[in-house]
Amino acid sequence: MTLAGWFQIILILVLVTGSAVLLGRYMAAVFTGQQTFLAPIENIINRLAGTTPREQDWKTYTLAMLAFNAVGFVVLYGLQRLQGFLPLNPQGFVAVPEALSFNTAMSFVTNTNWQSYGGETTMSHFVQMAGFTVHNFLSAATGVALAVAITRAFARSGASTIGNFWDDLVKCTLYVLLPLSIIVAIAFIALGIPQTLQGSVDATTLEGVKQTLSLGPIASQEAIKQLGTNGGGFLNANSAHPFENPSAWSNYLSIFTMLVVSAAMPFMFGRMVGDVRQGRALFITMFLFIIVGTGVVYWAEATGNPIIHALGIDPAQGNMEGKEVRFGLAMTALFVVATTGLSCGAVNAMHASLTPLGGLVPLFMIQLGEVLPGGVGSGLYGILVIAVLTVFIAGLMVGRTPDYLGKKIEVKEMKLAMLALLILPLVILGFSAVSAMLPLALSSLANAGPHGLSEMLYAYSSAAGNNGSAFAGLNANTNWYNTTLGIAMFLGRFAYIVPMMAIAGSLAAKTKIPASNGSFPTHGAMFITLLVGVILILGGLQYFPSLALSPIVEHFLMLAGKTF
Repeated sequence: MTLAGWFQIILILVLVTGSAVLLGRYMAAVFTGQQTFLAPIENIINRLAGTTPREQDWKTYTLAMLAFNAVGFVVLYGLQRLQGFLPLNPQGFVAVPEALSFNTAMSFVTNTNWQSYGGETTMSHFVQMAGFTVHNFLSAATGVALAVAITRAFARSGASTIGNFWDDLVKCTLYVLLPLSIIVAIAFIALGIPQTLQGSVDATTLEGVKQTLSLGPIASQEAIKQLGTNGGGFLNANSAHPFENPSAWSNYLSIFTMLVVSAAMPFMFGRMVGDVRQGRALFITMFLFIIVGTGVVYWAEATGNPIIHALGIDPAQGNMEGKEVRFGLAMTALFVVATTGLSCGAVNAMHASLTPLGGLVPLFMIQLGEVLPGGVGSGLYGILVIAVLTVFIAGLMVGRTPDYLGKKIEVKEMKLAMLALLILPLVILGFSAVSAMLPLALSSLANAGPHGLSEMLYAYSSAAGNNGSAFAGLNANTNWYNTTLGIAMFLGRFAYIVPMMAIAGSLAAKTKIPASNGSFPTHGAMFITLLVGVILILGGLQYFPSLALSPIVEHFLMLAGKTF
């Protein structure tokens, strides 16, 4: 590790923090109706869609969201199956197989963007643009809309409604994601990322060998891929590919854009509930994990692999396997932790090539629930579930009825919160256990022993956590993995959302209680410490046994000089 590396890490996090404060203020103004400069365009969209911004209760809001995403899934599935008959198909791609189409459609609808295919060899430009890029906007906007609805539940008192899904969806896309994406796409083009409808270009290497290089509208998809914490790459190597991430500057911008909207959500929350300190406490909790996780990955990769060092490789270089020299260890470590602390899943290095402890961190970050800071919107409503659990535990400790932001947390809310929190471990550990016993699932592993288990565990963690990154040694493009990972994505997104929205409906209907001397403060160091503790305890109790059998035991085997 170097001072220069830490300076780069700290500089980006400082820039993200400053920008997030401003963006959070702007987003709060958008969703409270104070920013209306695009109202004429908004009105046209509402007229064309036939929607009106009439307030909805939590059930209507949730059903609207589910119906919208169901239609989106069917359309995206159809685009892939009909790919061979659609325009903008310069490579002449044919229909995508059924299981892969199901997996990919579910992936992009749920903001997971898991990819069991090579983008430049499987999907046409039309599917990439009309399918994937569109859903990069819509899935991200869906997450933000849900977070805004839950925020209103805390802000309102004795209310029967929590907003309007269609209105929130349009506002997020029109006022937030689209303007930012245009700016970032232009910046990416200036930094050398292609933006063209040309299918490919032929090049001759220095050795005289002819290569065909895939091209396409990459910069525009790259912008919303990062801003919306989608992570789905236009090209198979994702952000490690020089056409998606050509230089250190594009890498800096990728990390910044990946973090900024999610980091802005807590500040938006604080302003919408009328207490900026509440949002600040959530933000500090999120970024503590980002900083510590980055430090662990940076240290582990800089320390390197003693087995490789024994072969005479210079240990001063650290573990550079699977990494790009143009990014270096520091920016690779920050990218790894940011993309898995978020539900992004973009990668600028191969996570399977990380050292065992370096690979443990992104795996555990995903398993903690994608709340640090989590995907756009999903990170906020995810950490609010844990915050509700935290104040309930604090209330039990001091013997009083817990409340959060003036809303009493009672049995109903706790049952719903636990239902949401149990979804991820049930899906991750359940599917991993079944796969570990099936020969057809085991045949997809590139490695035996603990690393093979890590590949499988990471796949289901990534799918259920709506992340999308992978330990690439696993061949997931099989009927078994395409189907079960698709189901895991569905449950990780929508089975989590429904109880969350039920909590929102319950809280919105409650009358706010003024804070008193006996109220537990939820904006200071004590609350942050408790929140961090609950997150770690939940993660440890749920996943430590499986982690002990995979990256942890692999680490000790590495120290002993043993491999599988």
